Amino acid sequence: MFNFDTHKIKIFTDGANLDSIIKLAKDDFIDGITTNPTLMRRSGVTNYMTFANSAVKASQGKSISLEVFSDNLDIMIDQARILSGLGKSVYVKIPITNSQGEPTSSVIKQLLNENIKVNITAVLSYSQIDECIRNLQGNSFAYISIFAGRIADTGLNPSLFIDYAINKLKDKHLNNVELIWASTREVYNIYEAAKVGCNIITAPPEIIKKIKLYNYDLNKLSLETVQMFKSDSDSAGYSIN
Repeated sequence: MFNFDTHKIKIFTDGANLDSIIKLAKDDFIDGITTNPTLMRRSGVTNYMTFANSAVKASQGKSISLEVFSDNLDIMIDQARILSGLGKSVYVKIPITNSQGEPTSSVIKQLLNENIKVNITAVLSYSQIDECIRNLQGNSFAYISIFAGRIADTGLNPSLFIDYAINKLKDKHLNNVELIWASTREVYNIYEAAKVGCNIITAPPEIIKKIKLYNYDLNKLSLETVQMFKSDSDSAGYSIN
């Protein structure tokens, strides 16, 4: 968990590299791990279940989110049952719609009725936040992953969406449901997410490691930046004639 001033937020890391998961699972600063088929493909994963099994073991009991990928809602439920069975720490990622735009509300409700923990993912709009919350009950264990970075890509302020969701959760007394600030673009998003009261932010390791710059002296950082430019130009043998 990251604490600064009067704010705090859980830190989850994105990734599909087992060596990285093993290392980060040992880090007390990291509270959980998320992944998805796109990250797996980029990391060269060829067998989904082999990776999923290994990732659950590597996460050492920390929360880990694994995603279903069928468009068929019944098969999606079957996939979720299999993934959930890999360990008690597993939250099954269910996209808010399938790739055809069909809502997955029936899937989410069924899984929650079976006491399967879900991570409702790819949530971007106010109406989708409302849909998530309609599907949840007081005893539901779930994450709602709001893709704040993608919202910001459209010119909108993602903090407003997080704040909206926080108030909705409070109204319904969903104490076991946590909000995730997802699709993190930069370190400052961590501060934004914490200040608005988001429970969790998930970010790739290259962003998480920059948290060490919190309150870093800006003049020193400026000098180090110029020194980097100089070192790289010297190494490249550049000249201006």
